Amino acid sequence: MKTEQQYFNEAISIQQYMENMTTLKEESFRIYDGFQVPTNDGFIELLKEKQPNILTITEDWCGDAMLNNPIIRRVAEAAGLEMRTVFRDADTELIDRYLTNGGRAIPIYLLLDDAGEVIGKWGPRAPELQEFVVTKRASLPDKEDPTFEEAQKALYAEIREENISNQTYWTYVYEDFKKQVTEALQK
Repeated sequence: MKTEQQYFNEAISIQQYMENMTTLKEESFRIYDGFQVPTNDGFIELLKEKQPNILTITEDWCGDAMLNNPIIRRVAEAAGLEMRTVFRDADTELIDRYLTNGGRAIPIYLLLDDAGEVIGKWGPRAPELQEFVVTKRASLPDKEDPTFEEAQKALYAEIREENISNQTYWTYVYEDFKKQVTEALQK
C-alpha cells in the first residue's frame, strides 16, 4: 500500500493539472484569474512558516474542483507551497482512505508535513456551499421521475455558474480552508 508521501512524489503539479484540463478548464481559470488571496489575516505567514505540502485528490469534470482548486492553488503560490494532484479515478485506494459520508467526494486536500505524514485534510466543499447544494438538491423531482435527469443537469449547470460568478462563494472556500488548515497546523 502506497503512502500519501509516495502519492505526492508521483503526482503532477497543480499547474500541470490545470494546463492539461479537458473539462471546465476555462471556468477554472476564470476563478484562478479573479481570486485575490487576502494578505492581512496571517494565514499566508503561517503557511510560509510551517511549509506543508498539499496533495489534492481531484478530477477535472468536478464542479467543486473547478471552484476549489484555483483558490487553493493561489493560496499555495502565495505561501510558496508545493501543491500536487492525483486523479481520484486512476487509483481509488487513496480516496478510499478519505471518504466523505461514505462516498468518494472530491476534491480532497491533504496537508503533509516534511516527514510525509498527513497533518490535516480539507474538502470537498465549504459548509455554506454544502448547505446551498443540499437545499438546491431538495428541489429536484424524485429519481424515478422521468424529468429527474434533465432537472439534475440543469441544477448542476446553475450551481456551476454560481461557483464561477459569485465571489462570495470563493470567500467561503478560502475562509473554511484557512480555518481547517490553521487548526491542523497549530496542533
